[in-house]
Amino acid sequence: MTSTVFVTGAAGFIGAALSLRLLECGERVVGIDNLNSYYDPSLKRSRLARINAAAPSGAWRFEELALESGEELMALFAAERPRVVVNLAAQAGVRYSLENPAAYIQSNLVGFGHILEGCRHHGVENLVYASSSSVYGGNRNLPFHERQPVNHPVSLYAASKKANELMAHTYSHLYGLPATGLRFFTVYGPWGRPDMAPMLFAKAILAGEPIKVFNHGKMQRDFTFIDDIVEGVMRCCNKPATTNLEFDPLQPDPSTAAAPHRVFNIGNSQPTELLRFIEVLEEALGRKAVKDFHPMQPGDVVATAADTQALENWVGFRPSTPIELGVNRFAQWYRVYHGV
Repeated sequence: MTSTVFVTGAAGFIGAALSLRLLECGERVVGIDNLNSYYDPSLKRSRLARINAAAPSGAWRFEELALESGEELMALFAAERPRVVVNLAAQAGVRYSLENPAAYIQSNLVGFGHILEGCRHHGVENLVYASSSSVYGGNRNLPFHERQPVNHPVSLYAASKKANELMAHTYSHLYGLPATGLRFFTVYGPWGRPDMAPMLFAKAILAGEPIKVFNHGKMQRDFTFIDDIVEGVMRCCNKPATTNLEFDPLQPDPSTAAAPHRVFNIGNSQPTELLRFIEVLEEALGRKAVKDFHPMQPGDVVATAADTQALENWVGFRPSTPIELGVNRFAQWYRVYHGV
């Protein structure tokens, strides 16, 4: 039976891809996005146009709305009565949080609070929300797993994502709201964000301009292809969090709870050095990069790597797209979309 799914951040990279997948599966989708100018809104509108073209009649509704607009958001919850909510809306970007912390507090904390209230008061059966690998912060114990404490964030963005996990757990505990937090690891692919390395690098390489390579390229990221992210989110949409009946309050496991709340890593589990990523992108574009090396940036971490065993145990899936395949698909899309 068709049900209504709210997707916040629906004009964003992950939100648009997820909305298309939900529509393909016969769900009715209400997309929410404020189309802010953190990056060029024309890309967001192009993603929305793609959804509009693919959506069956009556299966897609889009609302230009900021999550901070509590009354408008509550009215939308009351009118649509979603069964599932996927919260992907957030002020994104680690480096930008150094310049504009207020944007993160409003969107990622106040806005998420409104989402939780909407779920609480309108019978939502399952909340899936975006967390981030950045919550691991200063941790150097790789690969990261959900049982590790995340008490040392190194950016306000990371702190806001940890706060989301704590807020969601509290609502699960107090109101029985099933909630699943997904810690995304460096998502890339077609229709990606222009402020992230793949888009910045592709643009510069094709223009013959230098690319900024931080920490002299000695960084590792667990690059995760967009299709794998969407598959993981879909599976969590279909399997709400449950209480861990074996939860031990004397030895509490941070990834589960005595409430219907779970947290999972979703990453490729194949960390790649930045210089290798650039090499694969050069091969895919048929051009060499001019590298401009820089020191480590404040708020960045040296390496990320995901242990995804818990996700696999829960939904029977782990990301596995090789970086060579993913980068080639990204490069092909980039050339077509930008006509280069």
